[in-house]
Amino acid sequence: MLLTSFTTHPHEAGLDEAGRGCLAGPVFAAAVILPPDFHAPYLNDSKQMTARRREQVRADICREAIAWAVAEASSTEISEINIAQASYLAMHRAVQQLPITPDFLLVDGNRFRPYPGLEHACIIGGDALYQSIAAASVLAKTFRDERMRALAEAYPYYGWEQNAGYPTPKHREAIRAHGPCEHHRLGFRLL
Repeated sequence: MLLTSFTTHPHEAGLDEAGRGCLAGPVFAAAVILPPDFHAPYLNDSKQMTARRREQVRADICREAIAWAVAEASSTEISEINIAQASYLAMHRAVQQLPITPDFLLVDGNRFRPYPGLEHACIIGGDALYQSIAAASVLAKTFRDERMRALAEAYPYYGWEQNAGYPTPKHREAIRAHGPCEHHRLGFRLL
C-alpha cells in the first residue's frame, strides 16, 4: 500500500522522470499533487505496471489530481548538459507548469537540483512508496511513450513504438544499419 504523503503540507508534489537510460528521445518528468483521499487501485511504480494499467491509472490521475504537469528536456539539451542535469531541468519545468504552487517537493531518487523557494526530499525508490511519486512516474512514462510512438512514425526502423528509445538489440542494430538521427543522444554510447 502506497503512502499518501511525506509531510503534512496540503500541496505536496511528487516528482519523477522517465527515459533517463534511453539512447534516443527526450527525458520526460511529471509533477503531481494528489488529494489526500486519492485512490487508484492499480497505482504503483510505472515499471511494475502493464501498459494497459498505466493508461487506466493515467486517466484517474489526470481527472482527480489537484494539479499535474508534464515537461521534457530534449535530446539536444541532454547532449549539452548531461542526462542528470536534463532530468532536473525537466522536473523544474514540470513544477513551473503546475497551475498552483506546491508547498513541498517529494522527488524520486537520491539527487535533485533544489528548486528555488521550495523545500524537497529525495526518496530512493519513492515511486514504489508514495502515491504522488508513483502518479508522477505513470504520467512521465505514458506521456514519453506516447511521444516515442509518434517519433517512430517518422523513424520506423528504430522500433521506438516498442522499445521507446531504450538500448535494445533491435534499436542498436538499426543504429548500425541506418546511423543515428537527430533524436539520438549523441553523448551516449550508441553502439
